[in-house]
Amino acid sequence: MKNVITHTKKGFLMVTMFATLLSFANESSFFSIKNDAEKTSLTLESVKEGNLLSIKDENGIILYKELIQKTGTYTKGFDLTTLPKGDYLFELDGDFEISTIPFTVNEGVVKFNPDLETKTFKPFIRVEGDMVYLTKLSLNKAPLKVEIYFDNGLYIGEKELVHSEIIEDEKNIEKAYRLTGLYRGSYKISVISEGREFIKEIN
Repeated sequence: MKNVITHTKKGFLMVTMFATLLSFANESSFFSIKNDAEKTSLTLESVKEGNLLSIKDENGIILYKELIQKTGTYTKGFDLTTLPKGDYLFELDGDFEISTIPFTVNEGVVKFNPDLETKTFKPFIRVEGDMVYLTKLSLNKAPLKVEIYFDNGLYIGEKELVHSEIIEDEKNIEKAYRLTGLYRGSYKISVISEGREFIKEIN
């Protein structure tokens, strides 16, 4: 028998407050750059232990990554002048958001444009019993695709798609799903937005 997922329109105050606080965090820049001929000094405000800092090229290939070791202010010098001509970005993967700082390198000259800084807020997924609550803040109202897969454990590697939807033109997304077959197997929730996929496994 195919698993049935039912939706509920119950609001969750905690999630709404969470999204509101994040919207205020987007109003000011979280970084500062000091750029000279040989070294770029990057300062990040309010980082947390466990955040991941990366440098990626325009194809998304990771050229450098570092796990933040200390909560607070992070400052480090980078020699970016030796990179080949092209477009790059610093990426900070935090608890609730992913922030990017694009820069270009042209004949050893490094240029940053703070106006191109972006923040992508991660979906927040909370499980209570057989209910799953999903919230996602999208300041630019980007489309959000939700796919829910069920695995009854009988066939290794095979999961059945039991629900799929695309949510559009919403800034504060709040959804709830009832996982009726949780006692017979496990679920995987895939949330795709702005070119990124976030996965939550529920056993």
